[in-house]
Amino acid sequence: MAERRAGSGVASKLVFVNRYFYPDLSATSQMLTDLAAHLAAAGRAVTVVSSRLGYEDPAARFAARETVLGGVTVLRVATTRFGRARLAGRALDYLSFYAAVFWRLLRVLERGDVVVAKTDPPLLSVVVALAARVKGAVLVNWLQDVFPEVGAALGVRILGGLPGRCLRALRDASLRAAAANVVLGEGMARHLRGRAVAPASVHVIPNWADDREIRPLAHADNPLRHARAWQDKFVVAYSGNLGRAHEADTLLAAARELAGEPRIRFALIGGGARTGAVRAFIEVHGLQNIELLPYQARGALAHSLGAADLHLISLLPEVEGYIVPSKFYGIAAAGRPIAFVGDPDGEIGRLVARFDCGAACRPGDAAALASFIRALAQDPQRAARLGANARAALDRHFSQSRSLQAWTELLAGIAGRDM
Repeated sequence: MAERRAGSGVASKLVFVNRYFYPDLSATSQMLTDLAAHLAAAGRAVTVVSSRLGYEDPAARFAARETVLGGVTVLRVATTRFGRARLAGRALDYLSFYAAVFWRLLRVLERGDVVVAKTDPPLLSVVVALAARVKGAVLVNWLQDVFPEVGAALGVRILGGLPGRCLRALRDASLRAAAANVVLGEGMARHLRGRAVAPASVHVIPNWADDREIRPLAHADNPLRHARAWQDKFVVAYSGNLGRAHEADTLLAAARELAGEPRIRFALIGGGARTGAVRAFIEVHGLQNIELLPYQARGALAHSLGAADLHLISLLPEVEGYIVPSKFYGIAAAGRPIAFVGDPDGEIGRLVARFDCGAACRPGDAAALASFIRALAQDPQRAARLGANARAALDRHFSQSRSLQAWTELLAGIAGRDM
């Protein structure tokens, strides 16, 4: 039942802001889609403000206004559409979105509404915080990453100097103005507390996968295995975005080391900034054991994730505490073991060790990765045990229903406070 605004008989509404939303298939869009649909089904008035763009297709033009997902009102603002290929074009897309969102929020928000800012584009919380203050709305930040720290860690020089310090100060002000700051893991939570953000405002709610649709599936029942002629293969998959924060060299070096073992097949499913380098490596070294597949439709994820015998997750150690790869949850839902390339003491490395659902190796240690792959290929019972451990961990600690309930309780508590 919807909460009421203090001092009025009018139900407050929830307003979410993110650059992408349903039916877009980007990771931030899918998380927001699930949460918005869940809250609308529970009777909350939910509005989403987003762009008319698609993550993979900047030429896409979604409707300016529509009602979807059983009652979610979507308001899409017009922006430039240069796409993600060039930094200057991307910056203009960001700036036009900031301006359009600010003016739209001034018309949409009312006193007592709760507005939730995600982090696409970066520093969106600064713009949303200003609009919330003007309109008397309550701000919640939902951090999928920590910017500008992640940019500085990835080598964007300007973000490591005075401009970066100024941006961090603006970002920190928007975090301190919020009733709640939701992060994805303990490393992100520690970083925010270290920025003098009130500890009581920091809440850890992991991302999720649709663990009702994505379940362990026998290879014999998987049409993708048959379509790709993988029936007798041990398939090692990397699924999703292979971006600047991810590490591909160790994966490629391991694939090259295992090129002489025809039963082991690598599949890179998705795209991202490093895909071009992957293609070039495959061509230079003439590798025949790597297949490149496009992003899979959300309804096909059960087959896509279940088609592999082992999944890879990678994250550069420099960005630990700023990003938490959400691939873990879909892989665990499919009941498959995980090979993590990154800091073994980082968020994913600790999860893999804690739940005994795979192995972790440091970037550059292709020999260790190849050895683990070879060992699992030769021991299907061990692979099955690790995969079962991953699913059990998901069911007990990281289910979709658990995270959605945590969000429901958090937002209900915030909306019920005296404004």
